[in-house]
Amino acid sequence: MDIIMLITAIGGGIFGATIGALPAFIFTGFVAIAGNAIVASGGTIDLLGSVAFGSFLGPHIAFAGGVAAAAWAHRYGELEAGGDIVTPLAKYNSMKPILVGGLFGGLGYLINFLYANVLALPTDTVAMTVVTSGFIARFLIGRTGPIGKCDDHTRVYFPDQMHFGFLVVFGLGLGVVISQITVSTGLVTLGFGISAASLLFATAGLPIPASHHISLVAALAASATGNIFIGALFGAIAAVLCEVYQRVFNSYCDSHIDPPAFTIFSLAFIILGLM
Repeated sequence: MDIIMLITAIGGGIFGATIGALPAFIFTGFVAIAGNAIVASGGTIDLLGSVAFGSFLGPHIAFAGGVAAAAWAHRYGELEAGGDIVTPLAKYNSMKPILVGGLFGGLGYLINFLYANVLALPTDTVAMTVVTSGFIARFLIGRTGPIGKCDDHTRVYFPDQMHFGFLVVFGLGLGVVISQITVSTGLVTLGFGISAASLLFATAGLPIPASHHISLVAALAASATGNIFIGALFGAIAAVLCEVYQRVFNSYCDSHIDPPAFTIFSLAFIILGLM
């Protein structure tokens, strides 16, 4: 374990809380695109490992720190919704929420180190850490429990037929094109970066869906098998599974547990562990 990386992860968590979890993640996407461009051109600077997924912008650090800080700000009356991952907490000029972000940034570094370096889990440990951090924030800061508080007679856990069809078509379409790019270039995280960067339009109020889970899962499956159609299939599975996770863990609650990250690490266990 690198103590300097742990200390800087605290800084990354503070940054994520200050500008907002989703804006920080969008920066992850842009830097991931740049990092893939460096790899493709034969460069040696590791923007992917050291920046996009490192202590500055790693989702397990900056995004997760912003998520926990939002839950804290909501708990103590500053933020209207604890699941608001868009609003920069700099808006409130308050020290405590961004310090919470820093603590969860450091915690994210430690959890990911455990998953990746100690346990060597065959999955996307960054995504798994994001989910773990979200549950910790829910239990320590939130009040709604792991699946939220709702009358179970009104909750629907699976998308209806029309929405299911949309998800399948979207997942297949994005999955096949990302798979083709991955197989032809070898760049597994390029599609992820583009999808993450596209959420910039979501912060502007446009109905842009999250798609980085589809892009990354399809890329992993295509890379593991060399088959773009298997990648497309996993893209469709990722699209539907994310919606299920959204309804189960991220509805009727007062904090954010990230459905795309949940989807990525769940399916990565299958792809990396079995394929």
